[in-house]
Amino acid sequence: MEIIQTADAFKALIQDIKSSLPDYKDPLAFGICRVDLGQLNVEKTLQATYPIINWNENFGSAAIFIQALAEQGVNIDFTKSEVVCDINAKFLKSCLNAFTPYSDEAYGDAHKNIQVVSSLYNKIMESGSLEGEFKVTFIFEDTPLESVEATYLKLYALSLAKVEIRGVNLNGAFGALPNVAWSNGSPIELEYLREFEIDLKLANEYPHIDFVDKFPRFLQHIIPADNTRILDTSKVRFGAQLAAGTTVMPGASYINFNAGTTGPVMVEGRISSSAIVGAGSDVGGGASILGVLSGTDGNPISIGKNTLLGANSTCGIPMGDGCILDGGLAIFAGTKVSINAQELSKIKEVNINFKNEGNVFKAKDLAGLNGLHFRQNSQTGEMTVSRSTREIKLNADLH
Repeated sequence: MEIIQTADAFKALIQDIKSSLPDYKDPLAFGICRVDLGQLNVEKTLQATYPIINWNENFGSAAIFIQALAEQGVNIDFTKSEVVCDINAKFLKSCLNAFTPYSDEAYGDAHKNIQVVSSLYNKIMESGSLEGEFKVTFIFEDTPLESVEATYLKLYALSLAKVEIRGVNLNGAFGALPNVAWSNGSPIELEYLREFEIDLKLANEYPHIDFVDKFPRFLQHIIPADNTRILDTSKVRFGAQLAAGTTVMPGASYINFNAGTTGPVMVEGRISSSAIVGAGSDVGGGASILGVLSGTDGNPISIGKNTLLGANSTCGIPMGDGCILDGGLAIFAGTKVSINAQELSKIKEVNINFKNEGNVFKAKDLAGLNGLHFRQNSQTGEMTVSRSTREIKLNADLH
């Protein structure tokens, strides 16, 4: 592309690109990434790091990237759900020519794609060719995943809150991502370690392995909000979403991918994949919110605002606002609970759509209701539910 002088000329170029390429369509998501390649299989991507991702936005930049690829003889197949392409200095220079009208704003919040292209171009000019180490990824349809690069792009979208938890299709992620050893944030092929184990150990060069998994840790890729605290890096998996003010304590806590919080939350227990916890809630020490593969009949669990899950409790149903699950209790969809008439009347006052009658219910019949207190009679062992009158408040100084 030739150097573009004005913003109007840039806009005209975008229209020309879209009209000239057959079947052109804007991507759902795109971004430039640096990839870690295999130590044995040098064409195998182990990890993709995106300095900036675009999700349903910045379509002009996407068009420029697509045109720059076309000039290198790489034509995008818009019928595919995802496309991953190598980029080089010629690609970057062509993009910079098109972005010239905005070059003075390249280090502001409005044009971070230009900053990525400019910084990478300068890096290549200083270090020489880095072909194969940097790629551009496009996602055109939210369908099951096929590549490492597209999987990381969606995981970034979740952890950066570009999409809602449970808001993207992550089917295929486990098949796309390789299982690797992680050492100081870098992935190492297990096959490489096995093949060179003797030599590495005799030379005292065998790496310190932090963990083995398909997913990296959240803090390897995401900078959290200033008032968010994660006291142990192993407690949050990449692809989790933590709202500002969330505190994740060490010990029995854990937040899986495609799960997380929507506001300030104290997390001392487990938030399984697909589980969501509302603002002001407290997941007590050792408490567990079940995921869709853990006995919830495939139904994802959401916990409302200002709800307390007591220490070592297990929550297997969705809960509304202002609920309490006493410590040590396990509530599943089929758990039988009793509610006396007086408490049932109080519960209906705050849940006007709840019309059920009787005094014995399956816990799933109470799913999503507000103001419930689940407890157990210490003499009879009977599970009961009453109207909760306790307001759960987090310590504002901590969140």
